[in-house]
Amino acid sequence: MPLGSVDGMRAHSVFADMPTTIFETMSGLARTHQAINLGQGFPDSPGPESLRRIAAEALMTGSNQYAPSRGLPDLRQAVVEHYGRMQGVPLEVEGVLVTSGATEGLAAAILAFVSPGDEVIVFEPAYDAYRPLIERAGGTVRVVRLQAPVWRLSEPDVEAVIGPRTRVVLFNNPHNPTARAFDAAEVSALARLCVRHDLIAISDEVWEHVIFGGRRHRSLLAEPGMAGRTLKIGSAGKMFGMTGWKIGFVCGAPDLVDPVAKAHQFLTFATPPNLQTAVAVGLAWPDDSFRTMADDLQRSRDRLAAGLERHGFVLTTSEGTYFLGIDLAASGVAVGDDMFCRRAVAEFGVAAIPVSAFVTAPQDGAVVRLCFAKADDVLDLAIERLGRARGMSASTA
Repeated sequence: MPLGSVDGMRAHSVFADMPTTIFETMSGLARTHQAINLGQGFPDSPGPESLRRIAAEALMTGSNQYAPSRGLPDLRQAVVEHYGRMQGVPLEVEGVLVTSGATEGLAAAILAFVSPGDEVIVFEPAYDAYRPLIERAGGTVRVVRLQAPVWRLSEPDVEAVIGPRTRVVLFNNPHNPTARAFDAAEVSALARLCVRHDLIAISDEVWEHVIFGGRRHRSLLAEPGMAGRTLKIGSAGKMFGMTGWKIGFVCGAPDLVDPVAKAHQFLTFATPPNLQTAVAVGLAWPDDSFRTMADDLQRSRDRLAAGLERHGFVLTTSEGTYFLGIDLAASGVAVGDDMFCRRAVAEFGVAAIPVSAFVTAPQDGAVVRLCFAKADDVLDLAIERLGRARGMSASTA
């Protein structure tokens, strides 16, 4: 087992050598400089009042002891009905596991299906939890690089990294941090590759309801040949804009979900029952409720985009998630994304995230990720401040 040294103690190198996450770094700088935080992806609003009241009532009148490890039966049934209705995904209750957040679901899935020496395909830029979870399980990350500004998935690029030890594809759609919502051709291409090479897919679909332009989410689990090889990961926190609730779902064929449930029982075992009760109610909301939430976020995206474009910024594709990217080079900003973000928070009062933090090798170009799930007045002030930051140059860095 690889070990590192932490103050004389021996720790696993995956974590001993790990820097502080970019989210904590930039949010800490935002607090220090009293800046607008468009870095970490959370809304300013408290979330739907009706669900908060249900959760509060369940806390006072319901059970506060361990919930069943796999989740409350009502919530598992609600997940089956919700995905069947909205995405045409065929599930049964035995194929639904409730976890303490989607990241715990990802960790349990990786621990269940990645053994030492296995290779796992990841699409970079990638959510920063993927690599350490894979490496701690003993796996090796094989990277497929998505290229700005369109971030398109290329079937030949994926095929090129598949080898005899490739076991799993970790797919994120809609994609964080690039804000791509992969289209039917891209999702189908990945499904064909999984079937052809007998790969397990862990499909991180937490942003599935935050998708714009009237498009519907296309789940990898619903593709031909994928029902028996896909673990679909969902997040109630993303669905309802309450990221602190940490309610996740792992869905798939029961024989695939079983080993994930066994890993889960030794991670968190169970999830707060009052929050599960409220989420079960929310999942039964009419389809239009979810579309309305996405439409509201799209208006916020468009407000931020229009303001930034007035200041001469060039933006990358934003088809889903809470995020919008600035292409610094195309915008005439002559500094890298990390430097831009550090100076923007300290000198101009806006925290953002450098997309270079989500890649493991130098990238061409520089992109800054902004969260637009904020109130209009917050976005307007951020636009004004970022407009002044556009004149940033390397000579004054």
